[in-house]
Order: sequence, then structure tokens, then C-alpha cells
Amino acid sequence: MRILGVETSCDETAICLIEASGEFGPAFRFSVLGDTLASQATLHAQYGGVFPNLAKREHLKNLPVLYEAVQKQVGGVKPDAIAVTVGPGLEPCLWTGINFVQRLADESKAPVVGVDHMEGHIMLSMMAHGKLSDFEFPVLALLISGGHTELVVMRSFGEYEVVGRTRDDAAGEAFDKVARLLSLPYPGGPEISRIARAARSAGGPRLYNLPRPMLHENNLDFSFSGLKTAVRRQVEDKSVTDDERAALAREFEDAVADVLVGKAMRAIDEYGINTLVVGGGVSANDYIRERLKTALENEGNIAKLLVPPPELATDNALMIALAGYFHAQKKEFTDPSSLTADGNLALG
Repeated sequence: MRILGVETSCDETAICLIEASGEFGPAFRFSVLGDTLASQATLHAQYGGVFPNLAKREHLKNLPVLYEAVQKQVGGVKPDAIAVTVGPGLEPCLWTGINFVQRLADESKAPVVGVDHMEGHIMLSMMAHGKLSDFEFPVLALLISGGHTELVVMRSFGEYEVVGRTRDDAAGEAFDKVARLLSLPYPGGPEISRIARAARSAGGPRLYNLPRPMLHENNLDFSFSGLKTAVRRQVEDKSVTDDERAALAREFEDAVADVLVGKAMRAIDEYGINTLVVGGGVSANDYIRERLKTALENEGNIAKLLVPPPELATDNALMIALAGYFHAQKKEFTDPSSLTADGNLALG
């Protein structure tokens, strides 16, 4: 089955065509036939974050261009089904993808699947070399992005239970906001990681002691707003040297990692987890990956760790096509005219 995936949830416009076969399990195989992506990161850098109306305009401009590029890559091959992100995300952006797919479906008569963006991240993180990685249920997904920080238990494909979520800022959002406080460019996550890495390599004393919000509370929820405020208190009304900026970045990244790792390990123990899947843009963070890997090793590898390639951690259409395939295989199609953008769509 050939599935076309369309992703426009935030500031990445992406279209991908895959060919896939088999059910969700060891027999599943897929190959990428065509893939395109247009990033708006540079465009939004002047605003220090994503400007929704600008993102919508760029999606409208990019979608037909990217679709034509994919068609050239695949020699005009048409999809058997189309998958499109319907949420969560910025609703003006989501609607651009939905409206585009509605027109495609009308022209091609291909059936349509509405895909949850976060399910797409989970599916992609579970793939390796054109197939599903070896894993065992139950699975715990740690989803860390600009809009989400969640712990989701997965007992089979499509069966999700959110057991922990952020009560305010998501981890990626906190990275971007702290980067602005430290006068670092957008997107902030890679910049904080860059100077934090340099600070660790240089050694030296720990200059700051930031809080680890909710780390020891008796739940699996997250909160990063107070951590951001703690950084603000360190920098407001004063001039910060480059060394102090790097030390603050290091301490902030340490604090986020401590909370993410601590909560994930607690969830693994509470739910008898066999596989830890990490997805979302922040999953590209090398330090957080290494901390999770070390924590699992120290506990005797109680769960297998699955993470996406760093270049596929951010939003892309491959993940939408993959999730869409499994729904299409079960014939879980949606009337294109009834597709609706839901910025707050939740798994489960």
C-alpha cells in the first residue's frame, strides 16, 4: 500500500510517500518513495518563536510545490491512501494541510486518514531500517517537544493511556524561552545544548542551583514554568558574562534532564514497562538521550530504549505516513469533508 503523508502542524511543511506492507509487528516493512520538507525556522527567528499567521501563509505557498516535487521523485505514482495531521498543533497551520488533502482526495478519489501528530512521533521512534524495531509491550512513550511533555503507556497499536503531562510549559517551550533570556537565537534548544556541552567540557565549579520542579511529587506530571522563572531571576537587571551564560545553560539542561529521566524511570517501574520510546523535537538532544541510556543501564536495562535518528526527531511527513498506514490497513478512514483541525487533540 502506498501512503502519502502531509504534515503542517507548526512551522515545518512536509510531504512524504511511502510503500508499506504487513501488520503492526515483525512482518511490517516500509520504504520511502519520495520525501520533501520546507523548514520555516529561519523565517520565524526574528520573532523568537513561531508566528502562526506567517506559518499558515508559508504552508499555503509550500504545499503545492512540495507535492509537485514528490510527484517528480516518484514518477507520478499516485497514493492508495492519504494521511494528514489533524492535531495537535496550531489550528491555522493544521487547516492548511487538511484543506490541501481534501482537494487531493477529491481529485484522486484516494481514501483519507486523520493522524494524531504525537502518535506519528511514537511510530517513527519505533522504526529502524525499514521495519519496526524489536520491542515488547507495554511501551512507555516519553514525548518531549515544543508543545508537549507527556508520558504515554501503549499496550497495543492505538491503545494509549496518558499517565503524565506538563501542567504549564512543555520542555521544548522552556528551552526556547530560556534561550531568549540568555540572548541566544531561535530555535533555542540546540543553542542551549551547544553552550551547555562546552561548559561541561571545560569543567569548573557549579555556579547555579536551579530547582527540579515536581521531581519528588507523587505523580508523573511535569512543570517547567517555574524553572524558566528561576533562570529569569538569575539574569534580570544584570549583565551576564559568556561563562555565566554557559553555566546557566548547563544547569538548566541538567535540571530538565533530571526531571525527565526521574519521571520516566518511575513510570517504567510503576507500569512494568519493557520498552521506552522517546519522540518529539527535544528527543534530538544528545545529553537527554545519554542520560536516559545511562539510567536504564544503571537499573540493569529494565527497558529497551528506542529513539529516532536526530534528523527525524523534529516534525516530518514520514511519521504521519507511517501512523496513517496502520490506520489505513485497518480501514479506519475518514470522510475528507468531515476532517477537522484540533489544536488540543490528545492521545487515548
